[in-house]
Amino acid sequence: MQQIEIDFEVWKELTIRRAHEGHSYNDVLRDLLNLKPATHQQHADAPVPLSGKHKGFALRDGELVEGTQLRAVYKGEEHRAYIREGRWIDEDGREHSSPSAAASAISGTNVNGLRFWHAKRPNDRDFTRLDILLATTK
Repeated sequence: MQQIEIDFEVWKELTIRRAHEGHSYNDVLRDLLNLKPATHQQHADAPVPLSGKHKGFALRDGELVEGTQLRAVYKGEEHRAYIREGRWIDEDGREHSSPSAAASAISGTNVNGLRFWHAKRPNDRDFTRLDILLATTK
């Protein structure tokens, strides 16, 4: 399998264009390039191969794997973030050192980030509050 480097904005746009969880990034690109569907099915929930430099985002109570999506609703507005190359990156491309730091950047006050954020790992079907997710993976 070949790998290509893309920036965060391109990755975000490709993610938006996925029609459903089974629609892979390869499928999106094939659609954009007007290519026939691939003969082998590549599932979106298959583990993403990582090189040694791409690790998960370490937390005190566990780790968020590469490709984890995060979302939070604050004052009626949805906010998103992603784990990419072992870093917590928000929807504006800013890096945060912890879930609480990312939550505080949104709320302007001290916030328990584990209760603020919901996560969806690459193999998960739904988002789960971060503290609950980490408690179930211990």
